[in-house]
Amino acid sequence: MKNNAILVRMATLSLLIALLSVNTAWSQTGKGTVPQIIEKNGRHALLVDGKPFLILGGQAHNSSAWPGMMPQVWTAIEEMHANTLEVPIYWEQIEPQLGKFDFSLVDTLLKQGREHKVHLVLLWFATWKNGSSHYMPEWMKREPSKYPNITGKNGQPVDSPSPHTQAAMEADAKAFKAVMGYLEKADQQHTVLMVQVENEPGSWGSVRDYSAEAQKLFEGQVPEKLLKPEILKALNKPTDAKGTWTEVFGKDADEYFHAWSVASYIGYVAAAGKLVNSLPLYVNAALRDPISNPSANTYESGGPTDNVIPIWKAAAPAIDLLAPDIYLPESERALKVIELYDRSDNPLFVPEIGSGEEYTKYFYSVLANGGIGFSPFGIDDNGRGEGKAETETRLASIAQEYTMAGPMMRELAKWSFEGKIKSVVEHEDHAAQTIDLGSWQATVSFGASGRQTVQANTRPIGKAMIVQLGENEFVLIGSLCHFNFKPVGANAGKAWQYLKVEEGQYVNGTFRLLRIRNGDETDWGGPRIGAVPAVLHTTLITR
Repeated sequence: MKNNAILVRMATLSLLIALLSVNTAWSQTGKGTVPQIIEKNGRHALLVDGKPFLILGGQAHNSSAWPGMMPQVWTAIEEMHANTLEVPIYWEQIEPQLGKFDFSLVDTLLKQGREHKVHLVLLWFATWKNGSSHYMPEWMKREPSKYPNITGKNGQPVDSPSPHTQAAMEADAKAFKAVMGYLEKADQQHTVLMVQVENEPGSWGSVRDYSAEAQKLFEGQVPEKLLKPEILKALNKPTDAKGTWTEVFGKDADEYFHAWSVASYIGYVAAAGKLVNSLPLYVNAALRDPISNPSANTYESGGPTDNVIPIWKAAAPAIDLLAPDIYLPESERALKVIELYDRSDNPLFVPEIGSGEEYTKYFYSVLANGGIGFSPFGIDDNGRGEGKAETETRLASIAQEYTMAGPMMRELAKWSFEGKIKSVVEHEDHAAQTIDLGSWQATVSFGASGRQTVQANTRPIGKAMIVQLGENEFVLIGSLCHFNFKPVGANAGKAWQYLKVEEGQYVNGTFRLLRIRNGDETDWGGPRIGAVPAVLHTTLITR
């Protein structure tokens, strides 16, 4: 790759994007507008038809976007009560011959999404898929010398594409631009909300490319864009550092060089797409352990892991957000990941998470951290021949949450954007947790509640969120949890009681009452919610 040529192209694309971008305020958007992400006070919202939208998503398996596989995907979406399907589109299918594009797969997905009244997030499986190039077209796979993989430190071949191949980068950018341009014309209804660029990019088996061309770049000067004091500070490096990658970044040089290289390549591809379509774009990350700070040779190096987010932000400004794929069931690690990707410069979105019941609780954590969406992976049966009843059982946990959240999706999205949601999830020690609400403190214990006792859960799957609508007015949501309030602050020491605990649901923005809870339902320590999520509109008063 000619480094100067790439920089010129990237600068040109960045300038064009800046000229084409319009920072449309929430109040100026409306039905029929392109989905967009806005930011206010460090929090973010995905606007669809001009209003905050919460992605209640599900992601299909990798090879399930073909027409013959889609019926089982739609069965899963219906069982989940999801409003958005994340589904791959494949470079090898879209450009089977160089320069000849086939958008029949895109047409099928758009048509079926509209028929099912479900939005789409399209996943561009192209240069990278889980670190490899297996979705590149056959005409590229047949020319490995023109489109090479990376070389390992000891000269060994590595099954991962080189980010230093200009021919591959330009081919990917051309194809992605064609896809985005086609969507601009074919999707006037804005069925597609966002597009993922590549999939878990980076490399396994080598921290970076050690080919002769890559080594020459590595031994050169660190680009000026990466030497800004705020970026160096975020990377824990001296803010006046200059020089080669090793001189500036020391022991981290190999990984940071690879992150810059991969991000620059994908940034170029994304920028090409943004020239013809302003849909939000994101890149997903195969995670590293967020707590132990492991060596880069133990995870997929080069992708947008938490430690290199500043590098990705500098290298790929056309990417709207970096998103974590969460397969860490331990609460400490999963919650740390959510915290690390919830940044003032990065909207929180979880495009992949385990579909098991132990992962469902993090839906609440994403909402409390201002997240714009949540999506379990592998929702369809992947050709196993699973029956409808089996699918329903497998997806029951997330389906219950989406059934609760669906009618009040707009309210949840708005409350999340406004920072009104707080949540707790059950940890492995099953201990009760507290939520600070100003003049009140809520204690949440977990388990199946009897009349006077709470029976502990056998697994840590309890969860609760509190939406603070006013000083004394709250919406309580959860499952397998028990709320208990205590007056604190200005209310400390005062006698108090529940003015009203109403159980119901939101429909078209209005709370519809099912019943008023009293007596045994609140007298024994406060409101309790069993295995099925419930929504309680609650008002407290002091006496």
